[in-house]
Amino acid sequence: MAGPRPPRIALVAGEASGDLLGAGLVAALRERFPDAQFAGIGGARMRAAGFEAWHDSGELAVMGLAEVLRHLPRLLRLRARLRERLLAWQPDVFVGIDAPDFNLGLERALKQRGVRTVHYVSPSVWAWREGRAAKIGRSADRVLCLFPMEPPIYARHGIDARFVGHPLADMFPLHPDAGAARRALGLEEGAPVLALLPGSRAGEIGRLLPTFLEATARLRERLPALQVLVPAADTGCRALIEAELARRPLPGLRLLDGRAHEALVAADVVLLASGTAALEAMLAKRPMVVGYRISALTYRLVMGLGLMRSNHYSLPNVLANEPVVPELMQGECTPENLVGALASWLGDAEACATLERRFLAIHERLRGGGSGAAAAAVAELLERAP
Repeated sequence: MAGPRPPRIALVAGEASGDLLGAGLVAALRERFPDAQFAGIGGARMRAAGFEAWHDSGELAVMGLAEVLRHLPRLLRLRARLRERLLAWQPDVFVGIDAPDFNLGLERALKQRGVRTVHYVSPSVWAWREGRAAKIGRSADRVLCLFPMEPPIYARHGIDARFVGHPLADMFPLHPDAGAARRALGLEEGAPVLALLPGSRAGEIGRLLPTFLEATARLRERLPALQVLVPAADTGCRALIEAELARRPLPGLRLLDGRAHEALVAADVVLLASGTAALEAMLAKRPMVVGYRISALTYRLVMGLGLMRSNHYSLPNVLANEPVVPELMQGECTPENLVGALASWLGDAEACATLERRFLAIHERLRGGGSGAAAAAVAELLERAP
């Protein structure tokens, strides 16, 4: 461990999912190093774990090539200021959590100045061109992978990558109790429940929520007793959702502050944006329909340049290596298509039971130690520091 002073661990987490991972990592590292100092960019969960946030993780929540280009000057200024502040603070190790467009360049600059670097959450090397793995190795001394298929890809490029398991796989029980979740949320017994998660970024909510609400209204015409739960990731998301609901009220809808895991477990079916929420719904063992739209420019760039190498967008389908849940992307993400896919799940108990068994097997594979395993991998680097 470096010097007589307490260890200094810098972290940069992008958006809500990175904040969740960062909070678990900070807590697990504090068990090993009770006097350690943690600082950088994080959200409310990381701050609650004792992290000093110089900036909020929401400042990095930008999705898509076109969106990143629009925010690029601001992000570059932020990264340059942060780099200088980190070098002055002299961390013993830096952990970039997700946000690869922001973190990998920062990691590379810090690594060149002698700071040990970790990238936590491998970019989707299984979905994009594999050459990205070699570039990541120039930025990170170690890559922490959430999915078991990722380390072999890095090994082909001589990069130290560890499968640490997905912390969410430890947060969800293998056999969730839907009845208990429904009672905790005060839901009416016997009535169908839809959980609706339109994303945690402003752009996602703006592109998806109107379509999701229209689909929900049409589904409710078929099922008048339908109960609808909409968990808001944070206060900013809640404000955006409330504004849309003011334009289009929907009877039977309850807007929740957080409580996404309870809402997912309580649901009969889930309508959600592609991303971490799809993994959470899979761990809750719930049938889902994945809808997504990115900007037209980003979509043209991705498809025109042939950047995608995976046939699947959502994590349940990637992990199953086949389309076990519907993915309705871009022009296919219409109210009609969404309603048809949701109704299909609600009308086929046997298909739902088969899906639940498949999700259980994937869940078991994803348990690899989570935050504790990630902390152990970071601690190894800390203990090697001069």
